[in-house]
Amino acid sequence: MTKETKDHLTRRRALLGGLAALGAAGTAGLLSLRPGSAPTPTPGPTPTPASSAPRAPGAPGAPARLPQKPSAYRLQPITGHTAPRTAPARLPVRTEPLLSMDELGHTMVLTFDDGPDPRYTPDILDTLAAYDVPAMFFVCGEMVVEHRELLERMADAGHVIGNHTWSHPLLTRLGRDAIRSEMESTCEVVEKAVGEWPRWFRAPYGAWNRAAFQLGAEFGMEPLAWTVDTLDWTTPGTRTIIDRVHEGAGPGVVVLSHDAGGDRSQSVSALRDYLPQLLDAGYHLTVPRHHPT
Repeated sequence: MTKETKDHLTRRRALLGGLAALGAAGTAGLLSLRPGSAPTPTPGPTPTPASSAPRAPGAPGAPARLPQKPSAYRLQPITGHTAPRTAPARLPVRTEPLLSMDELGHTMVLTFDDGPDPRYTPDILDTLAAYDVPAMFFVCGEMVVEHRELLERMADAGHVIGNHTWSHPLLTRLGRDAIRSEMESTCEVVEKAVGEWPRWFRAPYGAWNRAAFQLGAEFGMEPLAWTVDTLDWTTPGTRTIIDRVHEGAGPGVVVLSHDAGGDRSQSVSALRDYLPQLLDAGYHLTVPRHHPT
């Protein structure tokens, strides 16, 4: 690991170490495991919070955004529009994000944050298509507006598209109106691309607060965290990413990776390796089709 990466990791951990309401091991919607399977995470402190590749949250002291092509679009205030055109489902306002899917058997869910990015997302989609495996993509609105065709490809392939805010800010440093705009603007641009609002939401950096849960429910979105963090944003090496997925594999596990926000070539290479191995080991890689009850 280079000195620059170590310094970056130190700053990021220092920022996130004091956040409250992170992706804790919530009990709502957790999978009931079969005897002999991996234990369900118990409520308590979250592992090192590292939701997504660092991006500028627009607040003093926040992590710097990794270099990538700047977007010509920026978040604009939403006026005269306080609810989706199609009434959202009535969802419970949760106090913790979901950590696993309510599926039977050896199921796992692969998730990718921060995209879409034409440098890496197409390769990830190609690999998933080769094995006929669906995944979840938590997209940022400012990335969608320039690469809408990639969302169309995701939807056509049966992948689930989730909301990861517009500009990837640290929500715990924003007021309620700003959080609403970040969420709602992304819902709208996703709807324009694929014809429907996203049904899932993930807070950048895994930094959840009451407003995020309340607004997510208002917009008909469930909050989803993760149980295995590949930490691929640190570019630890392809082998390390593969090992982290294998070591954390288990029924109901949700794997966090990234398809944008920096150099994601290691993430692309790792997926090509661990995906067929998980399938050979008997895991069923799936995505949620309905809201948890």
